[in-house]
Order: sequence, then structure tokens, then C-alpha cells
Amino acid sequence: MDLDWSALGKVTGVSIGVTVAVVVVFALGVLGLARHEGAREEDGGASSLGMAQAGLCFLACAAVVAYGIHLIVPQFH
Repeated sequence: MDLDWSALGKVTGVSIGVTVAVVVVFALGVLGLARHEGAREEDGGASSLGMAQAGLCFLACAAVVAYGIHLIVPQFH
């Protein structure tokens, strides 16, 4: 059995890169929620910009996870 180590290295690199990117985008979503809550506590109003940031970031994370599931599941059918 011949194992192609360069392919394994590429898959590992892409996996680590995508994981770091998703964590950063998720953290930006949490930052948006914190801005929303901070604006609400500070002046009684709500920051729609913070909520929009959080919504977009969480939507992007969900899209990446859904795409990953789409890539994995058909291989088992």
C-alpha cells in the first residue's frame, strides 16, 4: 500500500487553516454580540450594527459547517 504523504499534508494544512478561519469568524460574531449588549447597557438603545455583525458571522460559520457536511455525507451512500 503506497501512501501519498504530500496529499495527507495538504489535507492537514487545509483542515487547520479552515478551522482557524471559522474560529476567528465565530469570535467576530461574539464580539458583535458584545457590542450589541454594550450599547444596550450604555444608553438603553440597541446597536443594530453589532447584531448585524454577529448575524453575518454566525451565518458564515453555519454555511461552512453545512458545506463540510455536504462534502462528507455523500461519500457514505
